[in-house]
Amino acid sequence: MKTIPLEDFRNSAGVELGPSDWLLVDQARIDRFAVATEDRQFIHVDPDRARRTPFGGTIAHGYLTLALVTHLNHQHALAPEGVVMGVNYGSDKVRYLQPVKAGSRIRSRSKVLSIREKSPGEWLVKSAVTIEM
Repeated sequence: MKTIPLEDFRNSAGVELGPSDWLLVDQARIDRFAVATEDRQFIHVDPDRARRTPFGGTIAHGYLTLALVTHLNHQHALAPEGVVMGVNYGSDKVRYLQPVKAGSRIRSRSKVLSIREKSPGEWLVKSAVTIEM
């Protein structure tokens, strides 16, 4: 995360950030996510069965990809100097346009859409995030 002067932060709407570093989404990561979420659908964890699907192999859970956004965006996120913490407020209009096949590398890009001060020292930042493979 990059900290910048408060006035620059306030005026960051429209700024494009990224890309992040590439991150490997391998079968081991997918398997660990399946265990953590109790979502062991064969398309994620059974390479032999998944090979016979239109995907040609296992794919990452959509929520795994979404969960990795925090790590990826942290590499290029902006925050005002003196920030104590950031909290994920939520997501709007999440779409999974393509499956992330096991063994793929992903990275993120984002664009700051708006910044609003909710209360003194508390900011709501809305961004559009794109995951690339």
